[in-house]
Amino acid sequence: MYDQNKAHYLVVTGVIVKDGKFLITKRAPTEKAFPNKWTVPGGKLELKDYTSRQKDTSSHWYNIFEHLLRREVTEETGLEIKNIKYLTSLSYIRSDGIPTIIVSLYADYHNGEIKLCQDLTDHAWVTLEESKDYELIEGIYEELEMLDKALKGEKINEWKKGS
Repeated sequence: MYDQNKAHYLVVTGVIVKDGKFLITKRAPTEKAFPNKWTVPGGKLELKDYTSRQKDTSSHWYNIFEHLLRREVTEETGLEIKNIKYLTSLSYIRSDGIPTIIVSLYADYHNGEIKLCQDLTDHAWVTLEESKDYELIEGIYEELEMLDKALKGEKINEWKKGS
């Protein structure tokens, strides 16, 4: 039986790192959630993201978030990525009432040229300091800050506002 209290959208986002800079993208004004705000690539998990693949064991599919992030980054930006790692997670309730879980990952740029999808209007490769000049979705700056610390070999803790 379907239980609405347990139904969520599952979203994976990814901070792409190239030459010490982070890729940020601007959402189109037509987007329902956070129009015209800057963010990082990502998207919703769909059943076909794994059911269209062969199972890794007799019952399971592995690396679901990694496959999803690769697909979304390629669809949204035309880039290929490698070395995917976990950064943090969050949840929010969308304006349409659907609870959403977001898993934030990071990855290295592998190859490709930026070709934005219709849902994005601009992009920039930025340092942590440069990211302050963009109207980021709330919380993204702190994610970039966490990743900046990790890339410098510093210990990172859980996400914290103004960390």
